[in-house]
Amino acid sequence: MRRARGFTLIELLVALFITAIMFAIGYRALEQAFRSRQQVEEQSAQLIALQQALRVIEQDFELLQQRPIRQLTGDGYLPAIMSSANAGTLLGNTSSTLDGSTSSTSSTSGTSSNSVTLGMISTLNGGTLPLVSFTRGGWTNPAGLPRSELQRVSYSIENGALMRSYTPELDSTLAVVPIKRKLVDHVKNFSLRFMDAGHQWQTQWPVPTQGVGQQDMILRNRPVAVEVTIEFEGIGIVMRHIEIAG
Repeated sequence: MRRARGFTLIELLVALFITAIMFAIGYRALEQAFRSRQQVEEQSAQLIALQQALRVIEQDFELLQQRPIRQLTGDGYLPAIMSSANAGTLLGNTSSTLDGSTSSTSSTSGTSSNSVTLGMISTLNGGTLPLVSFTRGGWTNPAGLPRSELQRVSYSIENGALMRSYTPELDSTLAVVPIKRKLVDHVKNFSLRFMDAGHQWQTQWPVPTQGVGQQDMILRNRPVAVEVTIEFEGIGIVMRHIEIAG
């Protein structure tokens, strides 16, 4: 009887080579599937964060109130809503009061667009001003703390993230540290427009063309609606029109 022959070394090497190619193809396909799944999960998480951020922004603006606040130095008042384009003037050397008097040696910020580039105006204590700051109502108090239901909130861009901050007291001082919360990452641009009573869009609020002798109206005046435009990396531009209640 003839002896049964086994595989030669060349045949084994060829079989191992074919098996290695099949494993490489399978690993590449599996790696691509995992990478695609990770990208989908990241995009889904970013969309969820975007929806939550827009919900918070809408709730804040819808509950905007006509309540001015004291300046941090305590020598005047700030408007119920104030964009950063006007903040340099109103927080610089201007001290406006509720009785209509004003002492002004102010300087303007030199720009007319309310966007992310305007979020770095210097304040009296060396910090930076937010893009927009306003007083909102309906601050829930489930613990029954002795505080107002009004809240002063601000929005700013820090390291590509949209930040919401507020102070525990409505009329705060320079010593009070704002409480910050990151709403969403990967923000390239954040801009606002304000609709006045004549249904005209304004890039600043209060409107710079309002009379100097109307300080009480300027402090309490609110827009009819707010247009919020946010540009995200990988998503694009998202725009919302928010109607102010009342």
